[in-house]
Amino acid sequence: MDELDTAIVRELQRDARQTNRDLARTLGVAPSTCLERVRGLRERGVITGYRATVDLRALNRPVQALLAVRIRPLSREVIEGFKAYLMTLPEVLSVYVVAGGDDFLVHVAVPDVDRLHAFLMDRFSGRREVVDFRSSIIYQHVAGEAIAPLE
Repeated sequence: MDELDTAIVRELQRDARQTNRDLARTLGVAPSTCLERVRGLRERGVITGYRATVDLRALNRPVQALLAVRIRPLSREVIEGFKAYLMTLPEVLSVYVVAGGDDFLVHVAVPDVDRLHAFLMDRFSGRREVVDFRSSIIYQHVAGEAIAPLE
C-alpha cells in the first residue's frame, strides 16, 4: 500500500457512497487513476465490502454488552460449532475467539437489561458446552472512523 492507496482507503471509510469523480477530486488524481486503484484494492482484498453504519438505538437495541464465555471441551469442532451457533442469534453483533481465561468475547445489543438477562438464560445457560459466562454492560462505544496501515 502506497500513500495514494492509503488515502483512498481512508476516504472510502469516511464515506463509501461518494462517487469516483468526487473521490478523485478529493485526492487530486484523475478519475481513471482513482478507479483503477480502487479496483486493485478490491482485487487484493484490502477493501472487502461496503456497509451502512446504523444507530442501534433506532433499531431498538440501545443496551450493548460484552459477554465473556468459557466452553468445554476445547476442540476445533466445539469452538466452530459454538461460533456458528452464536452467529445465528439476532442479538449478536460480533464474535471473537480469544486466548486467555475466556474462549469467546461476544458483543450483543438488546432492547433492555431484562432482554439481556433472558438472552443469557435462554441462549447460554442451557448449552452443555458453556461452563461459564460473564457479562459487562457497555456504557459507551467509540470506534475509529478510519483504519490506517501501520509501519
